[in-house]
Amino acid sequence: MVAESLRPPVGNPDAVRLPDATARQRFGTRRVVRLATVDARGRPHIVVTTFALSGTTLYLVVDEKPKTTRDLKRLRNIRANPAVSLLADHYDEDWTELWWVRADGRAEVVEAPEVAVEAIDLLAERYPQYRASRPRGPVIAVTVDTWTGWAPDQ
Repeated sequence: MVAESLRPPVGNPDAVRLPDATARQRFGTRRVVRLATVDARGRPHIVVTTFALSGTTLYLVVDEKPKTTRDLKRLRNIRANPAVSLLADHYDEDWTELWWVRADGRAEVVEAPEVAVEAIDLLAERYPQYRASRPRGPVIAVTVDTWTGWAPDQ
């Protein structure tokens, strides 16, 4: 049963919607997010990923953790359909502390070496593992079109 205090006012969707600036700020506090892509046949695919945020662009990188291939499904999906969503969230047993933020945008696999280097530099600033073992890429750049977020305290 949902506690009465967590129920939003009926007919007022803005009562729980996070303002864009708050959504973006909360998103940036997470260490990992979930990247959702769709393949050419419309099948969804979701993975956990690290990220760096610069302005309205999110950067992701294929890092050096063991993989069966460097031609990952997320890369093939982005090339086939660049529409993506990334989800950040916070769970707590105290449900008044819950929140989530979704960044919707268009992704591309970065081809320009100078952009890839800058993106990996940003990621290395954020993650010590990338300073110790610099990723080779490829890099994904997501231009965020829409920030959507929810929290019971809004």
